[in-house]
Amino acid sequence: MSLPSLRDWIFSLKTFLAGMIALYVAFCFDLPRPYWALASVYIVSNPFVGATRSKALYRVLGTVLGAVASIALVPPFAETPYLLSAVIALWTSVFVYISISTRTARSYVFLLASYSVSIIALPALSDPLSIFDVAVARTEEITLGIVCASIVGSAIFPNRLAPTLVERTDAWFREATVYTKESLAGHIVGALVSGSRQKMAAGVRGFEFLLSQLAYDHASPAILSRSEELQGRMQLMLPVVSALADVLVAVQKSHIGIPSGIDELLRDIGRWIDVPLSENPEREAEIFRLRIAQLEPPPNELTTSQAILLSSALWRLRQLIDLWTDCRTLRLIIVHEQGNWRPRVRHWRPSTQRAFLDRGLALFSACSAGLVVFVSSSLWIASGWQDGAAAVSLGAIGACFFAALDEPVSMMITFFKCATVGVAISALYLFVVLPNSQDFPVLVIFFSFIFIPLGLLMPRPKWALISTLVALTTATFLGIDDAYDANILNFLNSHLAGLAGVIFASVMTGIIRPFGTDAAAARLTRSSWRDVVLSGSTLPLDQQRDLSARMLDRLVQLIPRLAPSEDYRSPSIEGLRDMGNALNMLDLRRLMGKLSGNLPFILNQVIDGVGAYYERCLESDKRQRVPSTLSIDIDSAIAQIMDNFASNPNGHGHTLGKRALLALTGLRLSLFPEPAQNGDAGLIAGE
Repeated sequence: MSLPSLRDWIFSLKTFLAGMIALYVAFCFDLPRPYWALASVYIVSNPFVGATRSKALYRVLGTVLGAVASIALVPPFAETPYLLSAVIALWTSVFVYISISTRTARSYVFLLASYSVSIIALPALSDPLSIFDVAVARTEEITLGIVCASIVGSAIFPNRLAPTLVERTDAWFREATVYTKESLAGHIVGALVSGSRQKMAAGVRGFEFLLSQLAYDHASPAILSRSEELQGRMQLMLPVVSALADVLVAVQKSHIGIPSGIDELLRDIGRWIDVPLSENPEREAEIFRLRIAQLEPPPNELTTSQAILLSSALWRLRQLIDLWTDCRTLRLIIVHEQGNWRPRVRHWRPSTQRAFLDRGLALFSACSAGLVVFVSSSLWIASGWQDGAAAVSLGAIGACFFAALDEPVSMMITFFKCATVGVAISALYLFVVLPNSQDFPVLVIFFSFIFIPLGLLMPRPKWALISTLVALTTATFLGIDDAYDANILNFLNSHLAGLAGVIFASVMTGIIRPFGTDAAAARLTRSSWRDVVLSGSTLPLDQQRDLSARMLDRLVQLIPRLAPSEDYRSPSIEGLRDMGNALNMLDLRRLMGKLSGNLPFILNQVIDGVGAYYERCLESDKRQRVPSTLSIDIDSAIAQIMDNFASNPNGHGHTLGKRALLALTGLRLSLFPEPAQNGDAGLIAGE
């Protein structure tokens, strides 16, 4: 592990300063639990000002919401604790579900509200009349810590989020460069391609969360808008490059090979993609567009499979150039915080406004967290264990905090380990170190030996969660007050109960949720199949755009969940092809009303055949072999368009026919990717 950087030291010292200020003010105002102010500082602190501000605001709102609910629930249900536990469990489930459904930093409001009720309300059952004072005090303590963290973070060497957003974008560009260059070389499978594809999808997900915090970083609305446009195009890069790779492989495997003009164009585009990101891409992009136009066969020459393949390859290259130009131009605008932009990608209008949520899985995860809270609360009430509320509270935190994960148990075990470390550190301080502390300055010196090192680890992604959890549990378990009154029996009884609660919550979560990442990926795949079927229906234009945006969002959720594979039909590659099939179906559906003759009927037969295939996949709950009759239908449609071009070389409607031809070619390559060995037989691919 590398040594801490200057930025790490600044962040750690700032956080420690904010924590000590919060603790001192809590002592001055004689707050009942001053340690919550210290703990809150380490929960909300972030190396970036925007992230700290957003998290601070949302934590205050979540805490207030939980406190108000506690005040409303405890008095009427104090005499029926089991019913109160059921109501709290329902509250927990509802707000965990809302938190999972909210794909921005605002989800923290509902996450805090979900488990704050357990922390505030359940310990007050022994004295229900004190619930108002407890809730107010808890809100004051947490708000104090949040205010101190926000002020110190903003006033002393503030670190903006925007440069990190650019760094994450540049990391995505590096992976996209590798992925695109490999695809230009016709490499669809391999460790390098699979790894880059997964990192690109994961980078888009991380970029999305940073965008939700950027508004708190003094970013202008124009930069926010451009960042959202960039995210949409980052999503679209995956299916576009995948479709290009499919057609290039088909060209390579055919007996014609790649003509010299296109081969030279591919090499030049590969070099252009590799140029520094600081350069303006537009000039060379325009040259590439002209070269593509010169190589493009006119519609009346699209009468052979070779010409169709070459035209399809050039069309995909044009899409890649436009998409890469948009991404590079938007990055320059974000970096320099100024500049004009004219979008090149218009065909599918990338959007991030229609995110996909697996509502069934989200509801199941939320109800699981609520059930853990209810069962643990009921066991505590039945046992009559006075300090057992700590077990329910800490277990509720673990169950709620990791409910959104596919496999929460492993992270809950990590939480247990961090809490155990926190218990050990707090015991050392309470019974060995703090008895020698006579005043606050000495207390600050003693605390610096543990909290400053933890602060140094928090900016590092690998250690961020662990160090934050250790700092949180240490500050909480210390139970520091203005007068030293530590008791070893009380300490062990309370904090060992908390550890037992985390273990119980972990075991119960594992029993309720034995399904992991594979099950989540399978659900995403089935949902994608349903949307492919829907793409063949007569949807209004705005719903078509929503559908494509939803499928793109689902795709970047699916790919990181799939293990890298060398298989030509690996789940991640098939997922990209499903996305391409949906887009091609949408194109065909739009064109059907504009074409004449019997071509709309033939295209409708193709669309119905593709939809029927995916419906069979849904019925059998696994991907089926594509029926050969579908290849015959697609080839018939392609042949019909080719005949129209041959019989009427100067006719009208060639542009529409060419667009339909390209969409049919995309479907043919996606559904039957194995290249034929006999040239024109079966056009491009065959069984």
